[in-house]
Amino acid sequence: MKSYMFLLMAICFEVVATSMLPMTREFTRWKPSLAFFSLFFCALFCLTKAIRTIPVGIAYAIWSGIGIVLISFAGYFLYKQKLDIPAVVGILFIITGVLVINLFSKTAGH
Repeated sequence: MKSYMFLLMAICFEVVATSMLPMTREFTRWKPSLAFFSLFFCALFCLTKAIRTIPVGIAYAIWSGIGIVLISFAGYFLYKQKLDIPAVVGILFIITGVLVINLFSKTAGH
């Protein structure tokens, strides 16, 4: 369970960092850029803690899947980026995949 807390922290750090990426203006603004790299470092550090007991492929699938969903919402709410029907359907498939891994996979390390 502790590994899943680290995975959740990694996801949160990564989502906040990636949400800040437009603010860096292609890394020409140093304060948002420094925040981005710091947050991403924290995300990767937490991910290394998570993969002590969660297989790396499973951890990465969960991290990237949930990250995609949360970043899509962040883009929608923070940057007014629209999601069309195929994007929403794809996001629902990603959510379904993460749920299948967590509820049915014996390799998920529960």
